[in-house]
Amino acid sequence: MDSKNVWRNREQEDYTALHREIESYWDVRSKAFSKVRLRELAGPSGKAWKSLLEEKLPQGRILRVLDIGTGAGFFAILLAGMGHEVVGIDMSGDMLHEAKQNVIASGVSAKFQKMDAQALTFADESFDVVISRNLTWTLPDAMAAYREWRRVLKPGGLLLNFDSDYGLETFSRKEDQANVHANIEQKLVDTCNAIKDAVRISTHRRPAWDAAYLQELDMTVDIEPDIAGRVHNDPSMHYDSVPLFAIFARK
Repeated sequence: MDSKNVWRNREQEDYTALHREIESYWDVRSKAFSKVRLRELAGPSGKAWKSLLEEKLPQGRILRVLDIGTGAGFFAILLAGMGHEVVGIDMSGDMLHEAKQNVIASGVSAKFQKMDAQALTFADESFDVVISRNLTWTLPDAMAAYREWRRVLKPGGLLLNFDSDYGLETFSRKEDQANVHANIEQKLVDTCNAIKDAVRISTHRRPAWDAAYLQELDMTVDIEPDIAGRVHNDPSMHYDSVPLFAIFARK
């Protein structure tokens, strides 16, 4: 085997190992994470997110929406409650279990599949909207993900991505019991830092990098640098201080 193939095989092994580590991390976090998202849904944050989505999404018709990295089903529940047809995907089987239970309890309907956000199995031009929250910062190959997300959008379709520039941050345990990340074990905090440091997107400054790459994919991009004040509006829930940016990209 020549040196180029050895390098490619090693790179694939590293990617597979990182993929498994990320999946395992979110499996472990699933129950606690689900509780946080349900608190958001039940309080003023849920209403704020719904208002934002209603403002940004096309009106007057049922949309076919792909919720990527659905987690505990937060967006799936909101969007299905607005009457849209939602498919949620996640790489964590335990997260999907939480999402399915939460959707049933909410009295709405959505479909879920276990899938890699960077290698979608859907046909081209399958969705009117692709949406994601706090996912891209964990992806080993965000460029591949964005290419895939654009591929499955219909012409004129809308990509909404909400995330933060965590690349230069170092996560730590939160002693504030009102913090949404309180009581996470130090081992999990260390794993989270290791994942963040291992993914390439952490070397870029965001959302400028995201906007530039999406424009290279011939998408029209609008950015809101920080929507945290709008959607993190529940005084009983404390979030980190890193800006929560919003990307609205149209194919």
